[in-house]
Amino acid sequence: MKPVLIAAPAETPVSLAEVKEAVRVDFSDDDASLQAYLAAAVAHLDGYSGILGRCLVTQTWRQGFRGWSPRLRLPFPDVDAESVVVTYLDAGAVDQTVAPAHYQVVEGHLGAEVVFKDIFSAPILGDDREARVRVDFQAGYGAAEDVPADIRLVIKALTRHWYDGEAGEPSQMRLIEKYRCRPL
Repeated sequence: MKPVLIAAPAETPVSLAEVKEAVRVDFSDDDASLQAYLAAAVAHLDGYSGILGRCLVTQTWRQGFRGWSPRLRLPFPDVDAESVVVTYLDAGAVDQTVAPAHYQVVEGHLGAEVVFKDIFSAPILGDDREARVRVDFQAGYGAAEDVPADIRLVIKALTRHWYDGEAGEPSQMRLIEKYRCRPL
């Protein structure tokens, strides 16, 4: 199942002022265009549909599962373990929450996973929904200033590239290869 964005980041990894400095624009006539290119550059890299396969600035997501598994793989790395909440639809069609003491969040080479401890006994699930088990979580580097500098540089480069009407991608794109997080 595809993850669902519950709460978007409060800020972009790069501000409009930073973009204007990178593009060397000191007037406000093109602010709307620059903001649109900035949003497109962030969307190109960030979140589930972004090419990095990870969240940049902290944001809240929900991942659904059809049933129980000893390990529930989340779609992103850099998950805040304290933010994870596991819920399920019980046999009586009532939403229930799994106690945090029954699982832990483990970061692996493919991203984060919710791993159930031996004390957890999987309850019987209701069958009213496709996503009978749900994990809500926050993922990302933190605030905008916590996003790695080379990712921020690429966002500015993409914005400038598109603003200048260039085709293709800027040469700086290779700087972000080490941040890609996709299953093998």
